[in-house]
Amino acid sequence: MLDQKTIDIIKSTVPVLEEHGTAITTAFYKNMFVAHPELLDIFNHANQSQGRQQTALANTVYAAAQHIDNLEAILPVVVQIAHKHVSLGILPEHYPIVGEYLLKAIKEVLGDAATPEIMDAWEAAYGVIAGAFIGVEKDMYENTEKADGGWHLFKDFEIVDKVEESDVITSFYLKPVDGKKLPYYLPGQYITIRLEIPGAKNIVNRQYSLSQKSNDETFRISVKREDTLTPNGVVSCYLHENASVGDIIEVSAPAGDFYLDPTGTAPVTLISGGVGITPMKAMYSTIADLSPEREVAFLHSARTRSQQAFANKLEHINAKLPNSTYKALYSEEGDGMFTRQFLEENVIADSDVYVCGPTGFMEFVIQQLHAMGIPEDKIHFEFFGPAVALQLQSV
Repeated sequence: MLDQKTIDIIKSTVPVLEEHGTAITTAFYKNMFVAHPELLDIFNHANQSQGRQQTALANTVYAAAQHIDNLEAILPVVVQIAHKHVSLGILPEHYPIVGEYLLKAIKEVLGDAATPEIMDAWEAAYGVIAGAFIGVEKDMYENTEKADGGWHLFKDFEIVDKVEESDVITSFYLKPVDGKKLPYYLPGQYITIRLEIPGAKNIVNRQYSLSQKSNDETFRISVKREDTLTPNGVVSCYLHENASVGDIIEVSAPAGDFYLDPTGTAPVTLISGGVGITPMKAMYSTIADLSPEREVAFLHSARTRSQQAFANKLEHINAKLPNSTYKALYSEEGDGMFTRQFLEENVIADSDVYVCGPTGFMEFVIQQLHAMGIPEDKIHFEFFGPAVALQLQSV
């Protein structure tokens, strides 16, 4: 527990963190990786190069400072980040390193304004914040390992099938080399894959949604091929061009707090854009398998039908479900894009709404859902990469 003086000092730094947070986290990552290059095997290099990881950490530090006297208020954020940490293999011994270089970055950026009193307060506060993450992640690691078919950190999987789902998306079926059955996972969750790519200095990792309902034998990820020149293109292009059936890759156990309750009965609206369709496919298949009478609307946006994964499969599922509606709009084929009117006409009243897609797509959709009066607790969404703040404008 922190004393009141420390709490007051931390809260007094909130305006400074709002202004300089990203500069602090940028300096933090730069200096930490110079001193500990082995940590580059854990962090997503694409998110680093795009500045997304720096922004996400700045948002987290800012929120922690705001709520330092009541960290339970940011527990949902802690849990979301903890899922990603567990999927990446971040361990308690990493936190002292992070703390050391975060404090050094605060001093570097703020200079003389970071008085000894402020630095002492932040050292104490970091200990409390790190303890919260370590505690939550300890429980997650234990639960994951104890689960039927579960394991700790990473283990070897074989690519047993590779299937083109569209012009830009290919699915990879992954089976554990040890022959053990897989743990049950919730539709919407993800795994991390770790690869050694020829020519790359470090191990690379990416988190991909599981795109099929849970089964004992295989995971399936469905990967969009990104532009080779973009940071995200390094792994996706390698998988599309070089990964073959029989190859071995390292895989983490499923994680993530964006998922559909498979036992629920409430109406559901699934809204996806582009490759954001992958977790929705797992949700839709699970509904068809476990609660086929459930009312559900599946709304998807893509540039063209040839770029959309699972189109025929989704239409087939929809035809079998008596209370289902499936609609896809193809912006380059004259269908237009999602509009407020389209959402008003197709989002099921009083439904739980799940949204996944590119950030701009989600910002627009969630903005419209808010304007339609849909309660915050009915709207669930998943980011690609670290959770940066959505820029929602009032409408």
